[in-house]
Amino acid sequence: MDFLKIAKKNFLKYRTIITLFFILLALLIIYLGFAAQLNAKMNAIYQSNQSFSVSDRNNKIIFLQANDKGDYAQYSNTIPQRFKDLLLKKEDKYFYWHWGFNIWGILQVLGNKLGLFQREGSSTITQQLAKILLAQENQRNINNKLQEAFYTISLELFNSKDEILQMYVNSIYFGNQMQGLESASHGYFGVDPQNLTDEQILQLLATINSPTDYNPAGNLNIDKAKSLASILGIKADNFTKPKECRQNLQNYSQSNQPVLELAGYLQNNINKNIQLTIDNDLSRQVRSIVSENMQILKTKKAKNAAVVILSIPDNQILTLIGSPDPNSYSDGYQINMATKPRQIGSTIKPFIYLLGFEKGMRPYTLIDDREYKYPTANGYSIYPKNFDYKYHGLMTAHYALSNSINVAAVKTLDFIGLDNFSKFLTEDLQYSPPQPIDNYQLGIALGAMEIDLLNLSHYFSIFANKGKLTGLQLFNDGEINKNYFLYQNKTIAPGSYIELVNKILNDRKTGIDQFGAESDLNLPVQNYALKTGTSHDFKDSWIIGYTPNFLVGVWIGNADNSATDGVSGQLGAGRIWNQVMQIMLNSNYNYNTQFNFSDIKDYQSQDGVDFGLASDNFDQAQNIIENRDEDFILNPHEGDVFLFQPDAKIPLKAKTSAEWIINNQDFDSGQEVIFIPQKEGRYQITASSKSQNQTVNIWFVKQ
Repeated sequence: MDFLKIAKKNFLKYRTIITLFFILLALLIIYLGFAAQLNAKMNAIYQSNQSFSVSDRNNKIIFLQANDKGDYAQYSNTIPQRFKDLLLKKEDKYFYWHWGFNIWGILQVLGNKLGLFQREGSSTITQQLAKILLAQENQRNINNKLQEAFYTISLELFNSKDEILQMYVNSIYFGNQMQGLESASHGYFGVDPQNLTDEQILQLLATINSPTDYNPAGNLNIDKAKSLASILGIKADNFTKPKECRQNLQNYSQSNQPVLELAGYLQNNINKNIQLTIDNDLSRQVRSIVSENMQILKTKKAKNAAVVILSIPDNQILTLIGSPDPNSYSDGYQINMATKPRQIGSTIKPFIYLLGFEKGMRPYTLIDDREYKYPTANGYSIYPKNFDYKYHGLMTAHYALSNSINVAAVKTLDFIGLDNFSKFLTEDLQYSPPQPIDNYQLGIALGAMEIDLLNLSHYFSIFANKGKLTGLQLFNDGEINKNYFLYQNKTIAPGSYIELVNKILNDRKTGIDQFGAESDLNLPVQNYALKTGTSHDFKDSWIIGYTPNFLVGVWIGNADNSATDGVSGQLGAGRIWNQVMQIMLNSNYNYNTQFNFSDIKDYQSQDGVDFGLASDNFDQAQNIIENRDEDFILNPHEGDVFLFQPDAKIPLKAKTSAEWIINNQDFDSGQEVIFIPQKEGRYQITASSKSQNQTVNIWFVKQ
């Protein structure tokens, strides 16, 4: 009882003090909560001021987006020790000892106002940081100063001294849109902060108090820096001249514009830091090669070029070059020709032969290179011609593809069927033609179809990647990638047929007749394959070449679609392709992986050794096209044109009983059946038996 009485007595005696203590404690807790909110606001502003960057696959920044203030704020996590020492010596030598306010400095300023002595400025680094983040550097009044004081305390309470200093160094404005040490070092001097000289550090420190008047690109900076050197006791003589700083600023500004080829992909995505699959150093090398070679090719009336490099098997875009010089406004250099559809010439042929092999052809299959007549849907007929305007007689598919023989390609396309090939393009490869694919007809085999270099390179990747088609990648962020490229991960063709195409495109000896023994198509290695292409009137020159590790596609031509002066795929794109391949073969992207030819078997024919697959019926595959020319269908004939009438009846007659298919739909069976067309147009009619089959195309037209 005595204890309770004593406690009660003491409480009554000290209750004012106890009450005051708890009030102060409550106020402290409230203030700490308030200060935490202020600090969170400071950090949010700090983060929002950072410029978003686009970096390449090696984390090298290739584009910096200006922040909302229009400044380049490239944040860094480190501060060079020399810059740190001189900064603290100039701005706040007691930084690590005070709690955000320099009391002695404040007293000196008061003394200056009373006329006792001179002292300019007393803001600590923490106070300066608060002013910068609040954007109140130029608004000095009592209200703002009190506000800054609260923010200063909050910064000191919830951040370490090193964190505050780091935020400050990244936030200092150095004029000319340069915010932070990282940006200013690159902008004014073209060097990393770690490589700044004492003179350059002094030039930056001289800027802090008046960025507009005293920045390194201005004429007053060096005198200010010399004065600062004297105050800090530093010997400094080799300052960077304003003219040089201005040139560096111009270069920095240009480097922080998205390059032509990437601009379209980045315009909607700069709301976070992004990493691309692009290799920036490789791209610079390739553009230099393109630019140098175009000076030569201009004499042949070729002004534009594009290069695409893909890694295999993931189809990451390593290089996307669509112009020799994106900064030039002449010759259509502001157009990204890597993504503009152009006639692809003979680069379509490997895909035609691939489907031919799937349907039973082999590299040793015989094709008669002679004049053929092919009726078209508009009533005209075409007579395919070769590049050299000659016919070469009976040849193998191997020879025909190696030497890019046009007539043989048309014959092969006719063999596999135009509809089948169209479905392969639009459904398997998911190609979206710029015009209805039926418009091309058999002209597809002559290279009339238009595809851009990037997509053509993508489609060619099936040969480098064992028949698999993987979606293109430009971003390491899968969600952004899907905004621009289809997600694809499928097998387009069995690996054995891919091996047949690769074996032919890998064979440089058989192509000597067309391309010569010595050319830019030859490389000092064996594990590569390629296909050239030249469009009508020499408007487009192409080469797509690849190894099992990477693919290089090159296009040469003119943005205005004018003809070049006889620039073929070999002569035009060849030199650029060769030089780029040499770089790639000596790069980290080359693992020297060999092509897989494990399913291929050699066969002896009357013309020598050729190759096919182990399970082949040699005689049947060798003559599969030539036997097809012996008509199995007796009526109608290839290219017949009939007048369309409501009661028109056409007898379909074969040598023996057959299964009849019209436009890929089962129709009837028997040796002779009657067909009644329902509308005008082209009809593909196929008759098939156990030993023979044939397809003819006929047309019904109105009078």
